[in-house]
Amino acid sequence: MVNWPAMSFILDGHTQPVTSVTLSPDGKHIVSGSGDQTIRVWDAETGELVSEPFTGHAGWVTSVAFSPDGKTIVSGSWDGTIRVWDAETGTLVSELFTGHTDNVTSVAFLPDGKCIVSSSYNRTVWVWDAETGELVSEPFKGYTSGVNSVAFSPDGKRIVFSSGDQTIQVWEVEKGKLVSEPFRGHTSGVNSVAFAPDGKRIVSCSDDQTIWVWGAEMGELVSEPFKGHTDSVASVSFSLDGKCIVSGSYNQTIRVWDAQMGKLDPELFKGHASGVTSFAFSINVKHILAGSSNQTVHIKEVEMDSVSGLSQWKITESQHHSVI
Repeated sequence: MVNWPAMSFILDGHTQPVTSVTLSPDGKHIVSGSGDQTIRVWDAETGELVSEPFTGHAGWVTSVAFSPDGKTIVSGSWDGTIRVWDAETGTLVSELFTGHTDNVTSVAFLPDGKCIVSSSYNRTVWVWDAETGELVSEPFKGYTSGVNSVAFSPDGKRIVFSSGDQTIQVWEVEKGKLVSEPFRGHTSGVNSVAFAPDGKRIVSCSDDQTIWVWGAEMGELVSEPFKGHTDSVASVSFSLDGKCIVSGSYNQTIRVWDAQMGKLDPELFKGHASGVTSFAFSINVKHILAGSSNQTVHIKEVEMDSVSGLSQWKITESQHHSVI
C-alpha cells in the first residue's frame, strides 16, 4: 500500500506546461506529459523521478495513460504519433503508431489493455492493437472540427469523444457506429469528457466555461449546466464513487461539484500560478493530482466530510517539493 505524503506538494521538473497527468493502477507512480516533449514518471510517495525522462517525441506530449496492468505507458503528441513505453525503463515496446495527419490530442487504453484509442485534430478517432500498432477498425469520422478528448466506458464497449465543433459523440467500439445523435448544448469547443464509474452518465466541459452532465444512452441533460468558472474549463472527471465532479480551469482553480445537483462546494482549490490542464484522483481518494500550465504537477491532500448531505473537500497546507 502506498503511503501518500501527509502534506500536499508540487512536482517540479518539466520546462513547459504539463498537459496530462495520471496515476498507475496500483497508485505507486504518477506519469506526466508536457510541452517540453517529455514524459516523466514519479514516485507517488516521495515525489522523486523513478527514471530519466522519456524522450523521443518531436512535439508537445498532449496525453499520457497507463495500461491496466501498469507495465506500459501510452503517449500522444503534436508530432502526430502515438508511442508505447515500458513504464520502468522508458524504452519503446513497439514501433510508432502512425497515421494521424495532425496533432494527437488524447490517448487511452481499453479497460482490458488490448487496444488503444487516439483522437486528433484531423477530425478522426482511431483504435489500435496495443501490441502491434495495427488499426483494428476503420477510423471513426463525422466531426467538423478537431477531436479534443476521448474516453472508454467502464465496460470498454463504448467510446465517448468531444470536439471543437461543440458536440459529444458516443460510439460502439465493436460495431463502429453511433449510439445516438451527437449531444449538443455547449456553445464553444468541448475540451474534455468522462464516463461516470457506473457508465450511465457522461460529464463534459467546454471553452464556454460550463460543465454538463448527460445520460450516456440518449444524451439527455441530467441537470442544469454547472456554472462558476470564469475561463475555459480544460479538464473534468467524476470522483471514484461517482458522487462528485471535479473540474479544472484556466482560471487557476479546481472546483468540486455535487454530481446530481451541480451545487458548488464552497471550498475552491487555489494556488496554481497558471491554468489547470489535467488532473486525476489517487487510489485512496485522499489526493488530487493536477497538471498545470506553469510546468508543475500539484498534489493536493483533501478530506471528504459529510456536511448537509454534500461532499466537502478541503485543502490542507502545501509544501514545495522540487525535483530537477
